[in-house]
Amino acid sequence: MTESPEPLLPSARSAPAVPYASYLRVYEPLAAYPEPERTHWAAYARRATAPTAQDELRRSLAELVRVPLVGVPAHESADAFTAEVDGVLLVCPWRTRLRGWLALEELVEQFPLPVLDAALPPSARRRAAEEYERWRERNPDARPWIRTGVWQVPLRWFVLVADEEREYVQGERLRYRTPMVQARRRLARALRTLRAAEGYGMLAEGLVEVGSWLEEFHPRSMVELDYGGLVHALPAERLAADRSAGDLAAGIEALRAGDTEGAAEAYRGLAERWRAVRERLFAN
Repeated sequence: MTESPEPLLPSARSAPAVPYASYLRVYEPLAAYPEPERTHWAAYARRATAPTAQDELRRSLAELVRVPLVGVPAHESADAFTAEVDGVLLVCPWRTRLRGWLALEELVEQFPLPVLDAALPPSARRRAAEEYERWRERNPDARPWIRTGVWQVPLRWFVLVADEEREYVQGERLRYRTPMVQARRRLARALRTLRAAEGYGMLAEGLVEVGSWLEEFHPRSMVELDYGGLVHALPAERLAADRSAGDLAAGIEALRAGDTEGAAEAYRGLAERWRAVRERLFAN
């Protein structure tokens, strides 16, 4: 594997960058990776300096600033996030190029053509789509280890974690980390409750899709919900008081107990708070 390019501006390593996005990541144990990838990640984890999420963003932007304009990075990243839990090395590959292709598909669905054409010419989008189709034929089982939410944390993600797993460091991070087995258990339990109630079909459908994704990974993986760039976009007092995972869990528990009014109030309050954040995406 080739080395990734250096960040765009080395002097800006400590400065936050856009986008203001959250991330849902899966870290798999080293044993889950086939050779020669396993050896690569083992050596990679021994390096002195571990890259950060901001490094990933800057390197992705460096790949995109090319002539002619490209819709996704030209080369797949050989980087990853790593963690050690109970003496076990866990690895979350960036797979930036794959995620770029998937994000481009979402953009086509979300934005009007004139806006898309101004940002990325049809020829570039067509070229990226053709490259992805050829790549997918060679890699039919590929899936990303990282999912992204722009100007939001999708509410269904909070089902996977618990309030006591919350880690907040002002100006640096807000994240949750939980074992895969726990995330799957919470999702299955919540899904049973939501399916038995009325008015929560959209949340249930979202959980089914997330559950299918989680099933692709090793059972001894770790799931991380990271507020990412939102830590630099939202007021510190708002983040310090944020207990979204606990609020959603309380709403689902109320629903399980038959308190439909309490559940609706909890879910409505949570949805309104995050809708206000998400609407900043469309602000001038």
